[in-house]
Amino acid sequence: MASTRSIEAAPLPTRHARGWHSLGLAADYRDGKPHPISAFGTRLVVFMGEDGVVHILDAYCPHMGADLSRGTVHGNSITCVFHNWSWGGDGVCNDIPYAKKIPPAARIKSWPTCEENKLLFVWNDPEGSLPTQEVAMPRINACFSDDWNDWVFEKWTVNSNCREVIDNVSDIPHFAPVHGIPIAFYGNLFEGHKATQMMVGQRPSMEGGLTTCATYFGPACQITDMRAGLGNIKIDSILLNCVLPITHESFVLSLGMLARKIPGLNDEQNRDMAKTFIGLTQIGFKQDMDIWANKVRIDNPLLVEGDGPIYRLRQWYQQFYIDQADVPASMTERFELRYNPGGVDPVPPLHHVLED
Repeated sequence: MASTRSIEAAPLPTRHARGWHSLGLAADYRDGKPHPISAFGTRLVVFMGEDGVVHILDAYCPHMGADLSRGTVHGNSITCVFHNWSWGGDGVCNDIPYAKKIPPAARIKSWPTCEENKLLFVWNDPEGSLPTQEVAMPRINACFSDDWNDWVFEKWTVNSNCREVIDNVSDIPHFAPVHGIPIAFYGNLFEGHKATQMMVGQRPSMEGGLTTCATYFGPACQITDMRAGLGNIKIDSILLNCVLPITHESFVLSLGMLARKIPGLNDEQNRDMAKTFIGLTQIGFKQDMDIWANKVRIDNPLLVEGDGPIYRLRQWYQQFYIDQADVPASMTERFELRYNPGGVDPVPPLHHVLED
């Protein structure tokens, strides 16, 4: 009698991934108020100083544990609501109203930040290393063009581990049963800190087909060039799909979209068009979230011919959970896969998004 297959799942990681993580539109944090963020198993506070720089600190005051996000911003510092200790954007305590001396240990973590494409990002590295230019978030020129609508955003909290999102990069056969998109061409390209999925598909509600090129830049931010039909209108859009881990068993999933304006439509009509299209895109993400909410974590998936390179993708993803010095070449070396059941001709050349 043949033995049955058992599902295996190792304990969840003890650290969160090294890399840039999106907090959404930078403008949302430029109101002079402190903003709380639950991420990486802790609490952060985000605030803009009078110098126009957005700072991110550990939110819990080491004096008596109060939440700094409930305090007030003054100058380039934030004052704790509990005892009025003042903390600079560098994480150093710069004033204790009732004390003559500030203890040398009065320091909290200041998190590296960057603003790109009108978005705010925070850098996480359990080793405490600063980001290099090699892993910088790429510029999206459409963000700064009058030919494109502004960002439209939606966020959800998902009670699962964020690896479930990453698996979609190589999960070829789920597109037809879950999203109703038969695959004509599919490609994967992994190298360095980038992982790309290219696809040509057909969806009944999208006349003229659907073509996408989607690249993860690190473990948490995916940029997608999507071209599709909406009725007799051709839609060019750029998606931003980001995960921000709250804990190892929950994360915030953000979906942002830029849509190219349609000639002949006024601004209001173009905004309505963009909202309609992102609404259709959200349906696909919600279909995935329903699957994630009702599945178990599996480290030994039983794959067959026609499945994507899930194991190779997870090997690439693992580089962000180990010390930088310990990352082997096998995790970052170039890997290519092409799957062309529809006989697409010519076969699209594999490339990362924003690389023309």
